[in-house]
Amino acid sequence: MTKGKIKCACLIAAALPFAVASSHAKEMHPDMVGKKRCITMEALLRTDPGLRQIGLYRARNSSEIKSSQWSVGCETLDREYADFDKYKDYVGQTGAKRGRLFSGWAKCEKEKGKYDFAWLDHQVRSLAAMGVKPWICLSYGNPVYGSGINLGEGVAGVVRNPEAFDAWLRYCGEVVKRYADVVEEWEVWNEPFGNQMDVYCEMIVKTADVIHSIQPNGKVMVSAVGDVENTKDLLRRIREAGRIDCVSCWLTHPYIHNPDEVGHPYWGIDATTGFRKLLGEVNPKFLLAQGEVGCPGQLEFGHALSLRPWTEYSQAKWELRSMATYAVRGIPYNVFSMVDLQYEGYMLQSFGLLRMDLGKNVVYARPKYFACRNMFSFFDSDVKPIGPESASFDVLERRIPQADLPSCDEPKTLDVPYSVAAAHFEKAGTPVLLVWYSHRIPSDALVFDTVRLSVPGVAFSDPVWMDMITGRVYEIDRKDVKTRDETTEFGRLPLWDSPVLLAERAQVELCR
Repeated sequence: MTKGKIKCACLIAAALPFAVASSHAKEMHPDMVGKKRCITMEALLRTDPGLRQIGLYRARNSSEIKSSQWSVGCETLDREYADFDKYKDYVGQTGAKRGRLFSGWAKCEKEKGKYDFAWLDHQVRSLAAMGVKPWICLSYGNPVYGSGINLGEGVAGVVRNPEAFDAWLRYCGEVVKRYADVVEEWEVWNEPFGNQMDVYCEMIVKTADVIHSIQPNGKVMVSAVGDVENTKDLLRRIREAGRIDCVSCWLTHPYIHNPDEVGHPYWGIDATTGFRKLLGEVNPKFLLAQGEVGCPGQLEFGHALSLRPWTEYSQAKWELRSMATYAVRGIPYNVFSMVDLQYEGYMLQSFGLLRMDLGKNVVYARPKYFACRNMFSFFDSDVKPIGPESASFDVLERRIPQADLPSCDEPKTLDVPYSVAAAHFEKAGTPVLLVWYSHRIPSDALVFDTVRLSVPGVAFSDPVWMDMITGRVYEIDRKDVKTRDETTEFGRLPLWDSPVLLAERAQVELCR
């Protein structure tokens, strides 16, 4: 098998404690064996929910899936923080149907008026060929016109410089003309945070005019601009300019420690749904999407969610909880990032689905990779979100500690009341649930509590239980499932602070 490629959705079967292991040894993920062991994945595969395992979920590649709202980030290649060729073979194996790229004005136009798109051609065409539709963030500035190339660079350096702004608009036009056959979504800049909504509004309007002059049906995406109030300010400015027609989609980047937190000032899920309602009142055609979010796999000292001792256990749980929270509300979602990014001069991030080394080589696939793959594969466009449900529960056996030691949590956060989130979907006319503890930040605990769970509005016939991180599928004892008046009660159900799947047996395809 070619190194770096995943040929079968059953690749982790060789790590499972039953007979299927030997039959799949040759198809096993290359990063799960030999000198490239993923110890965190091995530990997750040893967790025991106390049910009888019946198989492993058969996740699908991107080319096998007709459509979905899932995207995976292939960002920062414009500044060479990662090497696309060293990880590209993994992208189509995720099951994601869209992939985010940065256009890299400074990399394309190193001499005024002369463009070199060869590097971007390779990325755009490679993603499209593997069934991953690229979408492009038009960014950043260009030193040959006096503006910077990095995250955090001000928009004014382009907009307030007539020569630079004209060059920016010409460049954006060239990008759209070149890729209009495969790209239809265009994000304008990335994270223009702070007090610059006046110039960003002008950039949005004029860039949208260029895009639509070339691709009338092109979708212009407003980048995340910070908190809710900043976003409302931008919305007000676009309305006052009389140009709500120029924008299709508004993006958020909701980096918060507990993705289930309500009342968080920076894009808690209640703020997100509230802003989506506001957008609908302004223009029913507006779409709200999550444009970039992820969780580190270790303690980081810079960038989002820093200064907390994350691990690859809590990372995978965080990703699944965040994805489930948005999926049940029908909000498109982009996972940051496909790989760890080597920021020039000071850090190697740990947000990647794939762990990388300082040479930008793949070390192994993190548990996050398999968690995302299972989520992307199962929750395609044929699975319809119904909405959050109010589940009632009793904890019968408590094994998960409220805090992992050593912990950086404040003492007051350790004794918060338990809560359970239940996300209700429908697949082929049958119910699907994702259920998890939602009351605190994901932990490193590798055990399951046992709960009695009752969920209204769902009627199961023959449900199975699936661990969304590893893809292991288990049967539920029939005596522990009672359905009455469109309410299902599970007498004894394994539960932890990460989504588990409950679905009819016929809807969960297993590896053969």
